[in-house]
Amino acid sequence: MRGLGWLVAGLIAAGITALSSMPASWLVPLIEQQTSGHLSLAEVDGSLWNGSAVVATSTSRDEPLTALVPGRLSWQISPSVLMGIVDIDLANPSVTQEPIRIRGDWWDVEIGPGSLNLPADGLSALGAPLNTLKPTGLMKVAWQSVGLKNHNEVWQTTGKITIDLMQVASALSPVKPLGSYRLQFDWFDREARLNLQSLSGPLLIEGNGRLVDGRLKFNGQASAQAGFESKLNALLVLLGQRRNIDGRSVTVLEF
Repeated sequence: MRGLGWLVAGLIAAGITALSSMPASWLVPLIEQQTSGHLSLAEVDGSLWNGSAVVATSTSRDEPLTALVPGRLSWQISPSVLMGIVDIDLANPSVTQEPIRIRGDWWDVEIGPGSLNLPADGLSALGAPLNTLKPTGLMKVAWQSVGLKNHNEVWQTTGKITIDLMQVASALSPVKPLGSYRLQFDWFDREARLNLQSLSGPLLIEGNGRLVDGRLKFNGQASAQAGFESKLNALLVLLGQRRNIDGRSVTVLEF
């Protein structure tokens, strides 16, 4: 019996040692699976519990990964996750001043309040129509608290996220900047209601939509401020169909 006890203790010690030395690269397939291939990690370094990487994306499986966020994301994951307790800190000084804290358990986690300051040109990596517009400018993503619950193997989200796009410009227009915009997401379960409004022109955009299981449905309209109609005409034609609404010419946006 004593020998069996030593064997069990040795197996446990070996298991703990193996887990503590798990490479950070083990996170890559997990992230790709959970995001349906939209996100991945590049230049991965460190261990599963204390590592860093570049957050990356690709428009298709055949395309190489490109950085989605500047700088390196570093993480600290408490081994208590093996017992069902989630305790994770994420940091990236290039985009956020304070670490992002994730707490909870395997079935119910909360992402603490935070914000990210990002260049808007990273949006091009998300595919059409952004890869055509090639936007530049500044982007601030802010939230108070976001909850994630696992219900029957499906993650449900609750919380509000605000994205401010400031001094946006496009490679397709000589008018720079085109304006500043606010995009608000109101998440509940597997769906997000979104609202887009202009903060300033000369390109004015507004609309509403829904994001359901990663699929976007959006209806809105775009127009030019007085005096910019001719300069923005080519861009407005690319964005959608022209219609006359309430006596004024607008471009209808439907995605």
